[in-house]
Amino acid sequence: MFMRINHNVAALNAWRNLSQTNSLLNKSLERLSSGLRINRAADDAAGLAISEKMRAQIAGLQTAQRNAQDAISLIQTAEGALNETHSILQRMRELAVQASNDSMTDADRANLQKEVEQLIAELDRIGNTTEFNTKKLLDGSAGVSTAIASGKALNVSATGDTQAGSYTIDIKAAATRGEVWLAQADDATSTFWTTFSDVNATLVKDLDITVNGRRYFFAAGTKVQDVIDTVNADSALTGVEADFNANAIRFRTTDVGSARQVSVTINSNTTFFNVANASTGATSDVNAATVAGTDAELGSLGVNGTPVNYEAVGNRITILSGPAKGLSFTVDASGTYTGGSNADDDPTITVGTNGALTFQIGANTGQSLSVAIDDMRSQALGVKTVDVSTRSGASNAISAIDSAINTVSVQRARLGAVQNRLEHTIANLGVAVENLQAAESRIRDVDMALEMANFTRNQILLQSGTAMLAQANAMPQAVLQLLGR
Repeated sequence: MFMRINHNVAALNAWRNLSQTNSLLNKSLERLSSGLRINRAADDAAGLAISEKMRAQIAGLQTAQRNAQDAISLIQTAEGALNETHSILQRMRELAVQASNDSMTDADRANLQKEVEQLIAELDRIGNTTEFNTKKLLDGSAGVSTAIASGKALNVSATGDTQAGSYTIDIKAAATRGEVWLAQADDATSTFWTTFSDVNATLVKDLDITVNGRRYFFAAGTKVQDVIDTVNADSALTGVEADFNANAIRFRTTDVGSARQVSVTINSNTTFFNVANASTGATSDVNAATVAGTDAELGSLGVNGTPVNYEAVGNRITILSGPAKGLSFTVDASGTYTGGSNADDDPTITVGTNGALTFQIGANTGQSLSVAIDDMRSQALGVKTVDVSTRSGASNAISAIDSAINTVSVQRARLGAVQNRLEHTIANLGVAVENLQAAESRIRDVDMALEMANFTRNQILLQSGTAMLAQANAMPQAVLQLLGR
């Protein structure tokens, strides 16, 4: 047995264990009192980071639920007003049908017209005053129903997806016309033409082609120049002209910027040709196939200087991407862009005023729903000037009112569909919140039973450690007894 007084190793060991036990006991107390396993980053750094992201999602989803509920309230407000609009239009139709009957006198029809005028005034009042949280709903400001092109001969329209604002449409003509070239046979050993160094060369095989719907048959021995002349004779009909260029016959649109395409069908068995357009540069080897040259009207399309995806059907162009998505414009047959000279001009199209209503129905950017509510006032519905004071006027009024009733029905159907969608959205958001909260709980919450067991264990260790520290501190007392002798 060693007896030392400068260092009491046993007491130091007991004190260290007692300190650790006390720290664990304090942590258990903190977890049991808060109900959380993670109270600070040091408890579980990775778990804290994950759970905080989940908390952000949960809060966002709960807010999105409330947003969707508010959206339903707004839609119900608009739909309720449109229900009354429907009732007014139905009454106006009754009056128009009544006024169409020749049993009515002019005085009778005049009295009916007075009621019609009051009903029209009420339609406008409903359209001007229906609002939700001070936002007008039926005066056209909640929809994108108008698009105006400045200084250009364009017919334009927009959908509810199009953001309101002014857009500069950059229209560039293709550098070359849409072209189709006929050059040589489908194998390297034979030549489709006797020679291409001379426009007076003759065909060595029969040539059966269709150019923009018009079919031609040329027998072997026909001069290339005769082929060109025959096609050009119908250029006013087909919109395609032919010429001799670079040892080949070239078919192309009659004017850059036109809405026509070059389409050549090779009905005979062998050919090789190239579709040339600056916007694609595509080449094709085909046998007895149909290839349409790309539309020569556009080489590129941009909105506010940014290239966008677009769809061109005839002379109607629809933007498929960007803030102007849904914007369509048609080049008039007699408009600025039918010729190639002005194809590089940039028109400005102004869409709407306030734009469609956008509801944030998700926790993240882009998770939104847009709803457009058209102008439901009498002018927009086409019943502003209905007149039932004459039989012919009453008859015309019936058609106008029927159209207005259909317009309101379509709008109500859209709103009803959106409301049903939002109800499902709310239910789905609720499920997502529940699952995320369960996931967060598994990461962040404490297991109370396990933690209580740890707390009890640490309490016992604390008591025993305190007792052992007292014993260790008593051991040096034996030295005093030794010194006393």
